[in-house]
Amino acid sequence: MTPAVILGGLAVAVWLYLLIGRGGFWLARERDGGEGGFQAAHWPSVVAVMPARNEADVIAQSVQSLLRQDYAGSFRIVLVDDGSTDGTAETAARAAEALDMRDRLEVLAGAALPSGWTGKLWALQQGVQHVALSGARPDYILLTDADIGHAPDNVRSLVVRAEREQRVLVSLMAELFCRSWAESFLIPAFVFFFQMLYPFRWVAQRRRRTAAAAGGCVLVRREALERAGGIAAVRSEIIDDCALARRLKGQGAIWLGLTRRARSLRPYGGFAEIGRMVSRSAYAQLDYSPLLLLGTVVGMGWIYLAPPAITFLATGPARWLGLAAWLAMALALQPMLRFYRVSPLWGLAMPAIAFVYALFTINSALQVWRGRGGMWKGRAQAMTGGT
Repeated sequence: MTPAVILGGLAVAVWLYLLIGRGGFWLARERDGGEGGFQAAHWPSVVAVMPARNEADVIAQSVQSLLRQDYAGSFRIVLVDDGSTDGTAETAARAAEALDMRDRLEVLAGAALPSGWTGKLWALQQGVQHVALSGARPDYILLTDADIGHAPDNVRSLVVRAEREQRVLVSLMAELFCRSWAESFLIPAFVFFFQMLYPFRWVAQRRRRTAAAAGGCVLVRREALERAGGIAAVRSEIIDDCALARRLKGQGAIWLGLTRRARSLRPYGGFAEIGRMVSRSAYAQLDYSPLLLLGTVVGMGWIYLAPPAITFLATGPARWLGLAAWLAMALALQPMLRFYRVSPLWGLAMPAIAFVYALFTINSALQVWRGRGGMWKGRAQAMTGGT
């Protein structure tokens, strides 16, 4: 048996496992919906906490989308302005005034960032703490980013799922901006890789330890959040949404799914901006380990790059094995390509897409080693000690 046959056969075996044994992550079946018909004698109270740092270009859309919620229970917004220099707070206030709903939006000026905290989590901590000190004890807290737009029924949908299924956390993977050539090339695969790491079906299963959330839209039960140690329990985490999900899953069931009810308002544009988004957290995902980095790069080369190389360079059974693995990865990407309404032919580009993501991951490690890891809004936030 030649090395090419062995390499191709192992690649096929890996893709068979991913297609059959990894919780069906690639099918992208975990989506919001089906919440209609739920009736509550008393709708739970919800407070949305939104951290914002230099978001003036999108903050009005985001705030107004929340103010337009058709939610029947008590609902208000606390926006924490995290040292913005572009008029974010003023823009948000004007957006609320334009709807004659200024009384439902509270804007806080964030305090200086203390040591040991990431910027976003410190802003969330101040918002959640403010809610507690104000005497309000909402049933749920919605943690949402300032660049997310919400459909009018989104809060209601989140609460219905949490109440009906008795979950302490319900999160939605917001529909990311996907219009440019670079976005079509990279964004569906970004969500695909995330689902591969954290199969959404496993996240929802109570008996499994797999836990994840998408930070742009996370509804949590206030009492469960407090029992889990609050935002402070994950204060230094770069991948804060998944860290919070792990804490909350210790308190009860959680759920994560795809949606069109929450969507990103800001385009990524070209490769550089998407690369910065991925590089901000890729090395943290590997626990800042050079060995895991090496293993990841080698593994991606074997699983994604070897199949097309074998297809073109080998002959006989090796070539057919390489082609089978290549077609398997193209097949696996199809549901996500359909979700993002882009051509199915992008599936054949998976080797090239994976190569670019490997470069992003290497760059993430380089940024950490240079002291610029986890860069967000001008702040290097990665904890190089692996905390």
